[in-house]
Amino acid sequence: MHLGTFSYCILLMKAITKTIWILSLVSLFTDLASEMLYPVMPMYLKTIGFSVLFIGILEGIAEAVASLSKGYFGRLSDAKGARAPFVKAGYALSAVSKPLLAVFANIPWVFLLRTSDRCGKGLRTAARDAILADESAPADRGKVFGFHRTMDTLGAAMGPAVALLFLYFNRGEYKPLFYISFVPGVIAVSLTFLIHDRKHTNNDAPVPHVKPRFIYTGYWKLSTPVYRRLLAGLLFFALFNSSDMFLILKLKDSGVSDTLVIAIYIFYNLVYALSAFPIGIIADRLGLKKMFLTGIALFVVVYFGMALVDDTVVFIVLFFLYGLYYACTEGIAKAWITVLCKADERATAVGFFSGLQGIAALLASTLAGVVWYSYGYRVAFSISASAAAVVFLFFAFSRSVNPDVKTGA
Repeated sequence: MHLGTFSYCILLMKAITKTIWILSLVSLFTDLASEMLYPVMPMYLKTIGFSVLFIGILEGIAEAVASLSKGYFGRLSDAKGARAPFVKAGYALSAVSKPLLAVFANIPWVFLLRTSDRCGKGLRTAARDAILADESAPADRGKVFGFHRTMDTLGAAMGPAVALLFLYFNRGEYKPLFYISFVPGVIAVSLTFLIHDRKHTNNDAPVPHVKPRFIYTGYWKLSTPVYRRLLAGLLFFALFNSSDMFLILKLKDSGVSDTLVIAIYIFYNLVYALSAFPIGIIADRLGLKKMFLTGIALFVVVYFGMALVDDTVVFIVLFFLYGLYYACTEGIAKAWITVLCKADERATAVGFFSGLQGIAALLASTLAGVVWYSYGYRVAFSISASAAAVVFLFFAFSRSVNPDVKTGA
């Protein structure tokens, strides 16, 4: 029994190649740098003259650039048959932009640098996910993307913890955190130089050169019907999946202290990080669609719970479930896409989805904000939960979006 378990673990880790390890470590250090700044960014921006309105405009523009550029650079990666250059340039751009936010502390420069940071994300995301898919067999896709999400989210949990510790001893000193974030950023960029593109074979040749557009809308027509149906369901869900900031706002409105809010946020990231890899393994056995449906069901529970409950202990339970929801959907959705598309279209397919998902998320947050302001949080959360329930039914009764692999049924 023990020998069998050991052998299974060996086979399991064989699916995690050297390149996957490197990419996962790169994501860990990058998220450590990014999430170190996430809790203090609004407070820092206020100290340099940003109003709440300007902060909203800044984040909206930055996220829009990130979203739109994912589709463009994903298609460009496929058109050139290259992945590594986009990964290296994307992580480098983000690593340099963060500390410069503290050096050039005025509104025009902050707009430029924050946008550059998010553009770096758009530059690297599709190519990175395509590498993860290229490095794994379809039957291992869930565990590979799950492992990457685990490492990525460990960094996301460590970042706020570092910020919390620093601010405990240096209250109100935000600028040094931007300089400190350069250290994990440099480590991440250094690791990207260990990543190289695979040599193409006759069966894995790059696609003919196609002039990419900023939003490559033409891919919708070129993609398969099964991809379009999957994308339709995912994007409908994204239209009602607003920013996590609304969950944080609910905690604050319910009287939860700042320290406990950050602690719950770290806790949720740890749950996500520690569960993503095991859930990816289970998804390869039970099926990507079944695991994704489990995540959507958890989302419904969490959002209805946030609409109905005002208890700190229940909030902690709901954020535990929310971490599991992310582990069941974030990496699984991308793994699902890569299984359903051709090898030479992976970056395009993922980038196209990620770009439209980002735009949908912006619309979702705007809608949630308007509904919350007009009718209260109960209605806003209930609408999101109800829409997710519709998505659950759509995927549950749609056989046409099943991954076409034995282990992903």
